[in-house]
Amino acid sequence: MKKIIKIEGMSCNHCKAKVEKVLNDIAGVSAKVNLKKKEAVVSFDADISNTIFKDAVKEAGYEAVSIEEKKGLFAK
Repeated sequence: MKKIIKIEGMSCNHCKAKVEKVLNDIAGVSAKVNLKKKEAVVSFDADISNTIFKDAVKEAGYEAVSIEEKKGLFAK
């Protein structure tokens, strides 16, 4: 499963790396942050609630403003 997390507050590569690290520290999650789009794409197989993603982003010092499921041909 993949989700897209829209993130406010990131402004540099340090911010990007910080958010990527906290998301990738969640067991079973692979995350890639796009600074230009201000979003993270997270891939995972287990059932992980949006609250866990929001709390991780908040822990890094940023705000997850929305989380949507990525659907379509390349969603897996």
